[in-house]
Amino acid sequence: MSKLEKSAIQTALKDLPNWELAEDGLSIGRVYMFGDFNSAFGFMTRVAMMAEKMDHHPEWFNVYNKVGVTLTTHDAGGVTQKDIDLATFCETVVDK
Repeated sequence: MSKLEKSAIQTALKDLPNWELAEDGLSIGRVYMFGDFNSAFGFMTRVAMMAEKMDHHPEWFNVYNKVGVTLTTHDAGGVTQKDIDLATFCETVVDK
């Protein structure tokens, strides 16, 4: 999978609210806030199951009700369509 051009990433992010391209242009990220730890952990579980299917795993952190997600494709040296696809999946399973 090849790295996306910055313009392609920016176009894709228009459909991904609150996701941002890192300053170095090598990853995209977002912070989610949930009502409690169980909701945050449930979100992480759903994403983890999809990430395993995709063989594409996020970098993330969790503190109580906060989950920070960073996506990059290390093999390609930046953001690929896999990152956009997993970010899109995150948006479909987050409790709105």
